Amino acid sequence: MTLKKLSFNIQPLSNDLNDALKFEIDHKTKPLGSLGQLERIAYQLGRIQQSTRLKLSKPTVVLVGADHGICAQGVSPCPQELTWQQMKNFAKKGGGIGLFANLYQLDMLAIDAGVDYTFSKEDNVEDYKVRNGTRDFSVEPAMTINECLQAMQNGADIVTKLHKKGCNVIAFGEMGIGNTSPASIIMSQLCNVPLEKCVGAGSGLDNNGVLHKLNVLQNAVKKHGNFESPLQTLACYGGLEIATICGGILQAATLKMLYINDGFIITSALLVAHAMHPEVLDYTIFSHQSNEGGHKQMIAHMNGEPILNLDLRLGEGTGAAMAYPIIQGAVEMMNKMTTFAEANVTDTTKKGITVL
Repeated sequence: MTLKKLSFNIQPLSNDLNDALKFEIDHKTKPLGSLGQLERIAYQLGRIQQSTRLKLSKPTVVLVGADHGICAQGVSPCPQELTWQQMKNFAKKGGGIGLFANLYQLDMLAIDAGVDYTFSKEDNVEDYKVRNGTRDFSVEPAMTINECLQAMQNGADIVTKLHKKGCNVIAFGEMGIGNTSPASIIMSQLCNVPLEKCVGAGSGLDNNGVLHKLNVLQNAVKKHGNFESPLQTLACYGGLEIATICGGILQAATLKMLYINDGFIITSALLVAHAMHPEVLDYTIFSHQSNEGGHKQMIAHMNGEPILNLDLRLGEGTGAAMAYPIIQGAVEMMNKMTTFAEANVTDTTKKGITVL
């Protein structure tokens, strides 16, 4: 595969319905702006769908797993077999994401992008494996460019298949022991932030563990350097799940789907997608700001407005799932809330009233 074969045609949002959408939102029976972020979400979704009547169809969380060679350097306190064990758990709708996907009626599928394990058909984990985990990037690049592009193409293919089945809103979750390490370097290089401000405890490192992790990552960057190309950054330091999710995000925007962003790892994939195609943010809603150190800075780099701030740092797509009912509320407001004319209520917009 070459880069020329992997292309995304992401269109900036049309302004054709902007006035109609604003009129529809403002003339609901409420003070102007009083539903806050719900109004912003409805307006954004209306621009994506180019309609004042909004629809969420077959919402899906795609849980992508992969292993990381950098774990050989002791950057995570967790054993690597947790990756494949949790992937089996998620495929059975277990774990946090399984719980919230069921609760909020989201479809869910589990994807093997590069887990160092062979799943059986009965495990119900879909096979998009590029290789059995990335290489140890303290020694050599995590992926070749072709491997990285293949993972991105896989992500695009997954999203295309879902879209053909009627899905128009998507979120991603991830599972990969050690994956805060690649995410931290991606953040540092794409946000131009010193690495020490990007590295956190991950899945439970103590202070000494964080310092060791930082030292490992700093030495890796000294070895390989910084890259101007986001693709090269992703290939050298990233993960197969991050690359797969990056391709999926870009394809979702290409297909004019709503993309609900999750936590620290997922946002590192969005950072790469954004560096390649800034228009991807038109199709993105930031579900939450996590409790993983650098996530706030990542969101700020893209001028995002997270819906929730619940001190989450679980990953798995749980934050996106928790935000989904709020997005549903924005859609219901737009589609079903009465207008001043329908309710025979004095239109306060004519008087410029913003509060009751």
